[in-house]
Amino acid sequence: MKNNLLPAFRLTLVLLVLCAVVYPLLIWGGAQLAPGQGRGVTVRQNSRVVGYANVGQKFDRPEYFNGRPSAVDYNAAGSAGSNKGPSNPEYLAVVQQRLDTLLLQNPGVTKAQVPAELITASGSGLDPHLSPRGAAVQVARVARARNLDAARVQALVQANTETGLVAPARVNVLQLNLALDALTPGK
Repeated sequence: MKNNLLPAFRLTLVLLVLCAVVYPLLIWGGAQLAPGQGRGVTVRQNSRVVGYANVGQKFDRPEYFNGRPSAVDYNAAGSAGSNKGPSNPEYLAVVQQRLDTLLLQNPGVTKAQVPAELITASGSGLDPHLSPRGAAVQVARVARARNLDAARVQALVQANTETGLVAPARVNVLQLNLALDALTPGK
C-alpha cells in the first residue's frame, strides 16, 4: 500500500502546484501583456468612462445604432448564451419579437434584409460588433433621428469599419455611436 500512496501523494502535490500556482501565474503574466492588463480596455470621453471596447452595450434610442441582442442583458459578469435551441418555441418567440421590433423601428427594411445578428444573441451575449450589413440596415433610421443625410451616416459606418487579416469586416457599435455623438453634439 505504501508503494501506491507515496507516488499518488507526490503526483497530487505536483499537480496542485502546477494547476493552482504555476498556471494561474502564467495566465496573469500573459494578461499583463494584453491591452488593459487583463482588466479590459475602457473607452473614455471627456475623461469619464463610457464603456468597454470589447463588451457589447445596450443602445435602444432611435438616434443610435443598436448592437447585437444579449441573452444576459449585457451583464459582463454573467456572460452566456440563452442555451435554447433553434427549435425551442420560447426562443423562436423571442427572435420573432426582436424581428417585429426591428422592422417597426426601421421602416422600409424588409425581413429579407435583416441579418441574423440583429435578432439573435451571440454565444457570450456581449458581442460589441456588427457586420457592416447589420449597421447598414439601421442607417436610414439613425440618419432620420439625427436629421442627417443618410450618405453621411453611411460614410461614418464605413470609417468605423474594422478589417482584419483573417477576420471578417466588423463595426464596433460603441465607437460608431461615439463618432455619431461627436458629429452631432447635443444628441
